[in-house]
Amino acid sequence: MAATHSEYRGYLRNTVDIEAGQHRLHPVQSSEPTYRPLLFGTLTIMGLLQVASSVAILLHLTGYLQEVDLSTAPRRSIEEVQPEPVLDALRDTRKSKRCKTKEGLPSAHLPIRAQHEYSKKGEPKTLTIEWNEEHGYLHRMDYQKGKLLVQDSGLYYVYAKTCFRYYRPREDSSPAEDPPVDLSNTQLIQYVYHESIKQNSKSVTLMKTGSTMRWNSTSYNMYCAQQGRGIHLEVGDTLFVNVSNAWMLDRDGEGTYFGAIKLGN
Repeated sequence: MAATHSEYRGYLRNTVDIEAGQHRLHPVQSSEPTYRPLLFGTLTIMGLLQVASSVAILLHLTGYLQEVDLSTAPRRSIEEVQPEPVLDALRDTRKSKRCKTKEGLPSAHLPIRAQHEYSKKGEPKTLTIEWNEEHGYLHRMDYQKGKLLVQDSGLYYVYAKTCFRYYRPREDSSPAEDPPVDLSNTQLIQYVYHESIKQNSKSVTLMKTGSTMRWNSTSYNMYCAQQGRGIHLEVGDTLFVNVSNAWMLDRDGEGTYFGAIKLGN
């Protein structure tokens, strides 16, 4: 009977221990089916997002997304996409470029004619400079006997430059040389004249400049006069340059020249 009682107590203790052990292990067994799927799901979603972002970047770099956006976007005319003032400016620029390329502005640039000789006789009188049209430039303008002829009406910028020089290296350089010229009071004046067709081609002084020089007959002397201005010219008007002591003119085309260019209507 005593053995039976002790066995019953041992059975009860073993049963309690087993139940207690089961309660201690129960949270671990119940957590396995809860946290593992959540972890796997999170990793799966992160992987899918990473793949999707990589694919989107790849498509953007290759231009596929841009083509898709352009094809799906509503079609609008160029006038709706760009403002009208911008289009007008572009049209005007293209037209002006075509006109300038096709025709160009009337202009002329003429260097002095080096072969032309000016006499020392009557030196107080001014003479018209002869220009070299073969080595110069004429575009929609003409030249005749020292005068520029206007072929297109408008506002022009007219310019002229003359250089004077004198150098006598030796007193006896030439036995047939003219008597020495008095250089102690030399007037070097440049005039630019305008002949208007509306005023029966009457000459009017457009510009004037110069100086009175005291030069040495045995040394190198040089003086340059330059001037320019704007004026409205008509078809048929002429321009020319007169100078005093023309025999002293520098025959270098970079020093003595004459020209005009049209600025507008």
